[in-house]
Amino acid sequence: MRASRLLSILILLQVRQRLTAADLATEFEVSERTIYRDVDALSAAGVPVYGDRGPGGGFQLLDGYRTRLTGLSAGEAEAMAMIGLPGPAADLGLGAATSAARNKLLAALPGGGGALADRMAARFHLDAVDWYRGSEALPHFPRLARAVLDQRSLAMRYESWQGVRDWTVDPLGLVLKAGIWYLAARGVGKVRAFRVSNIQSLIVEDESFEPPADFHLAPWWQAEQARFEAALFATRATVRASPEGCKRLAAQSPRGAAAVAGAGDPDADGWRRMTMMVEDADHGARDMLALGAEVEVVAPADFRRRVAALAREIVALYDRTG
Repeated sequence: MRASRLLSILILLQVRQRLTAADLATEFEVSERTIYRDVDALSAAGVPVYGDRGPGGGFQLLDGYRTRLTGLSAGEAEAMAMIGLPGPAADLGLGAATSAARNKLLAALPGGGGALADRMAARFHLDAVDWYRGSEALPHFPRLARAVLDQRSLAMRYESWQGVRDWTVDPLGLVLKAGIWYLAARGVGKVRAFRVSNIQSLIVEDESFEPPADFHLAPWWQAEQARFEAALFATRATVRASPEGCKRLAAQSPRGAAAVAGAGDPDADGWRRMTMMVEDADHGARDMLALGAEVEVVAPADFRRRVAALAREIVALYDRTG
């Protein structure tokens, strides 16, 4: 148990460069005193680990020290984060490296570990693409991923709903969301999200850049997603739904499910009143029409009128063609 922890401490210090005794104690669920003993044991074994006291201090390895326990090449090491995601790894141009890294790991497993891993790979599959949607064409993706890793600036032509525009950006990271890749990049004074499939052309510049010290991809993406959803679903609507309508509304979207969960008690006919956040009246009305006569928009008035207008257009169309 201790030998495994010592090895894990060594690898963590190599990956994260500097960690405090408190950080390590939390990571391994042991006391700080135990961590100090473990670090002493590593030093006694010849591992060049040293510590600094005070603010900003912690344990770290002597500059340039690297363990060779993994035996992985640089490209295979990059692929390790994607070892369970063959599709995204292939998008990044790391498909072959991922396969080679996986084979090395299987060969290193003791006893029947390799057979177990093969059985797990055969019986568990991750499909990141949403239903009724194919993978997007990403001709520029391998070069884009390389630029992110190498911290090289980009000149790109990008198409958004506002039109086509040329950008010069510093690529900070890539995010896979529901089968769609997004680029987080600093451009014109702020970090923005770009849909990779909308990049029309791409030039990797010779100029390198330093990422902002306070930028962290995962929390930035969570905040950006929350900001986007809050701006997109800015209309508060009151609706009432039958029992069947409640089922349909809950299945339609997470917002619908949240509205149903917070709905009032059913009336004499079983209908329940609730509030939910929707897009503008036009987009929201189209979503409501998909639920048929099982859901009624009560307010706001312009939202209700838009639903009625679209319903009349549908009736007129079928009367004309019937």
